Amino acid sequence: MKLSFLDYSERLNKTLASADEAAIEALCETLLNAWKDGKQFFLCGNGGSAGNAVHIANDMIYGIDRKTGKGMRAHALPANTSILTCLANDEGYDEIFAKQLSVYARPGDVLLVLSGSGNSANILRAIDYANDHGIETFAILGYDGGAAKERAAHSVHFAIDDMQISEDTQLVVMHYAMQWLADKAASVNA
Repeated sequence: MKLSFLDYSERLNKTLASADEAAIEALCETLLNAWKDGKQFFLCGNGGSAGNAVHIANDMIYGIDRKTGKGMRAHALPANTSILTCLANDEGYDEIFAKQLSVYARPGDVLLVLSGSGNSANILRAIDYANDHGIETFAILGYDGGAAKERAAHSVHFAIDDMQISEDTQLVVMHYAMQWLADKAASVNA
């Protein structure tokens, strides 16, 4: 089968059309309330999802309120290679995100995990830590959603067996959230 851009974009559009809008709106509302209350927003994922976490953190820190510079306190947990390699070496790869949450996060903060499979041990451990410590948990997932679909308090799940489209959905949802929050910036930083 020859892959064409049109085929790829049609599969992406079909996947996005299946979105649970209520779950996405719940994510947006939770982020808005966290922003208003000065809470922190943590993101994590592996591989391309880790790259997306870093990108999204940037959007939340700067992109949602360029006028006043009072964006959200967002942190991409995969961003610091010194911390990641230290924790992986000393505590095990499964703990690289949960251990950071144990230092930085407080009750009322928000965690978003990004994953294709929803089964990576380190994101599951982060969700479990967050759930046990009063941190609101969300996940944007592909494939069948994996274990994260049930463990996260809120899941935005796209049933697509394609890692690249799964990663695309992460950015589309969060770019929408960024614009949605930017539209509310005046009410947050009045």
